[in-house]
Amino acid sequence: MPQLPTPEEMNVYQNAEARFEVAAQKLGLEQGIYKYLKYPSKEITLYIPVGLDNGALEVFTGYRVLHSTVRGPGKGGIRFAPDVSLDEVRALATWMTWKCAVVDIPFGGAKGGIICDPRKMSRGELERLTRRYTAELADWLGPERDIPAPDVGTGEQTMAWVMDTYSMHHRQATTAVVTGKPIELGGSRGRREATGRGVMICCDKALAKLGMKKEGTRVVIQGFGNVGSMAADLMQKAGYKIIGLADIGGGLYNENGFDVPKVIDWVSTQKKPLEDYPGGGTKMTARDVLFQPCDVVIPAAIENQITEKNASQVQAKIMCEGANGPTTWQADAIIDAKGVFTIPDILGNAGGVTVSYFEWVQDRQGFFWRESEVNERLLDVMENAFDAVVQYAEMHKVNNRIAAYMVAIDRVAKALKMRGIYA
Repeated sequence: MPQLPTPEEMNVYQNAEARFEVAAQKLGLEQGIYKYLKYPSKEITLYIPVGLDNGALEVFTGYRVLHSTVRGPGKGGIRFAPDVSLDEVRALATWMTWKCAVVDIPFGGAKGGIICDPRKMSRGELERLTRRYTAELADWLGPERDIPAPDVGTGEQTMAWVMDTYSMHHRQATTAVVTGKPIELGGSRGRREATGRGVMICCDKALAKLGMKKEGTRVVIQGFGNVGSMAADLMQKAGYKIIGLADIGGGLYNENGFDVPKVIDWVSTQKKPLEDYPGGGTKMTARDVLFQPCDVVIPAAIENQITEKNASQVQAKIMCEGANGPTTWQADAIIDAKGVFTIPDILGNAGGVTVSYFEWVQDRQGFFWRESEVNERLLDVMENAFDAVVQYAEMHKVNNRIAAYMVAIDRVAKALKMRGIYA
């Protein structure tokens, strides 16, 4: 029986802290600034009463963590999942601070979550839960304060409810309070594809860096939600060969490759299990897909998929993290020793928050851009961020992950020093 990772390794907040510690030390961060950036600015725990369809009253636990507003208002998604914890939300808020700084957009980091299983709740129950959560946070949210977005278990409809509830409390339509909204309510063109497109842009840059060609490059993707499915579709159209796919139900591996639009139709339109896709190849667990032979592996599902216990099984040349925290910090050294070119999560999946920033800008202007303009601006931001991280890695002789943290921490620290400490 394989050994399981320790509880400490699986604690995502400890993972975020461990990498922060290394990067801060490499930067020679002064002690006061170090302490300021280490801890969240604000943590809110909510107990949310919701009337269920059967007439019962249930009380759900929710969180909102604001990590930093040094470079701008807080920015971060709202997660609905049974395993949401305060430590997880803290880690995700922290990562959002560094993610926004890596791509140099004027946001800080925040995150929210509610302990629930949205798959077992009706639309009405989810709406009541979302609206009560938003109402409880109405004084803390805002276009200049803290701007939510979708995450695991939430989507465009959830964000529409957040926007409407906030607007009702403030007696005016405030579209810029949230991003990831439907187009009809001030959403941005290109937002739905943004995280997957950002993953592809980073992979394109990595291939160019390593002297590889897109055509025929074998890609394995774990996660077939918004990020994974969009990355798969866009990358196949660009010439990549998608040979491994997985979602929460299981995975498939096929050396001959998949017809991604047909898989998307099977899963999203026909609502059938990915692992039952006809002609799909070899069935396996969602985690095992990550360790199949390939050129590029993209963990785009959830945290803690690659650990100290299984990192040696990675067979890819490039790993681009489309999820938040899919690799534990104890696995980093093993991945490095194998010579895998890693694009860390705070860079690899930053396409989503970048286009969220574009959405916020468009809402505040009341003027909306063509999708081609959104994609062009995203390409520019992601390529510049990739180059900055790689240059830092080469200059400071560190891996790409620590380099990304160093770029981000340095930018936030400089902004903090310029602002000073209000007392």
